[in-house]
Amino acid sequence: MKKLIIINGPNLNLLGKREPEIYGSLSFTEFLDEIKAQYNDISIDYFQSNVEGEIINKLHEVGFNHDGIVLNAAAYTHTSVGIGDAVAAIETPVVEVHISNTFDREEFRHQSYVAPHAKGVIVGFGLQSYELAIQSFIKK
Repeated sequence: MKKLIIINGPNLNLLGKREPEIYGSLSFTEFLDEIKAQYNDISIDYFQSNVEGEIINKLHEVGFNHDGIVLNAAAYTHTSVGIGDAVAAIETPVVEVHISNTFDREEFRHQSYVAPHAKGVIVGFGLQSYELAIQSFIKK
């Protein structure tokens, strides 16, 4: 059985409440339940933190024993050299995802420290961005 993990960064614990015009009204827990039911033939773990170092520690922990990582580092995508370095240091492939189209937002969101080390980047498809990333790990 394939083993994937979704890692979410700061403020994504507020999905469903925070700026629903950008992020929608579904909580991530509700969405995760749907995804796990849809992809019941793979193991999908989940981790969320608002703390940069905790995200780095989780990448180190799972970066050698999972088949794939779906990472939405949120604002840290654009500011954290450390998270980018952690993605570069691990063996497990990472797909960077964003709910919003980061290129349609503030200029600073156009830079990613994760993307140069990721298998791919998916932006702007709402919560479906996560599903597209999962599919990239299960399709040959």
